[in-house]
Amino acid sequence: MPPEGARLAPVVRWRDGRRSEIDDWLTEEVPVALEFNGISHAVMLATPADLGDFALGFGLSEGIFASAADLYDYEVSHSPKGTTVRMEVSARSFAGLKDRRRTLAGRTGCGVCGTESLDQVLRPVPAVASSVSVHARAVARAMREMQTRQALCGATGAVHAAAWCSADGAVHIVREDVGRHNALDKLVGAMAGAAIDSGTGFIAVTSRASVEMVQKAAAVGASMLAAVSAPTLLAVHSAQAAGMSLIGLARQGNLVVYSHADCVVLD
Repeated sequence: MPPEGARLAPVVRWRDGRRSEIDDWLTEEVPVALEFNGISHAVMLATPADLGDFALGFGLSEGIFASAADLYDYEVSHSPKGTTVRMEVSARSFAGLKDRRRTLAGRTGCGVCGTESLDQVLRPVPAVASSVSVHARAVARAMREMQTRQALCGATGAVHAAAWCSADGAVHIVREDVGRHNALDKLVGAMAGAAIDSGTGFIAVTSRASVEMVQKAAAVGASMLAAVSAPTLLAVHSAQAAGMSLIGLARQGNLVVYSHADCVVLD
């Protein structure tokens, strides 16, 4: 069975000096509109899989929801133009949303497009309440396990992943999407749905560690973020302010610690 979020399409392949015409799996990328109590708040280009997790995680990581209890119910509908996730949310969440409403442009590469002011981009990063000590070998294990559990990427080669890992590096939840921010939001939603304490492990991602990724991880209390690629300087400053350990270039057993290195055991 194909992974959710993939469709077959005809392609012409050139491999080992030979031409072939085959059907290959491609990742779906569609506009996904997020509606809160009937009001469209954001339209993102995303992979139409795990949309309940996406809706909940977006609400939590963007500070719209204080907890998973603020999302009462949701409904997904599809049309030729895209997909809509209609959410019924608490009155307090909706009131706060109206105070800080923004519209996000649907780009998979940018998490702040369409914001109306600098304050919306560089919003304060909350301090994480707890920290976890993790060995470098655990980070390496997490990166290996995450790769083996990327079913959609394995079929299409075109998506990012975000994973929740326990302190020993075991991967417990993986979510995938064409957008790295979307993958992290889906993971946040899945973690909230499973009532996971984000202070007991760490988040691993297959992308670079941009400031938006740090903001989203800190918003749900994660004290460590490990990325396959390098972080930006702004991401490092944000992680330092939040008390978060930020790891980058975590590949083939190697890594670089950019903030709060005391929580990463390297002996």
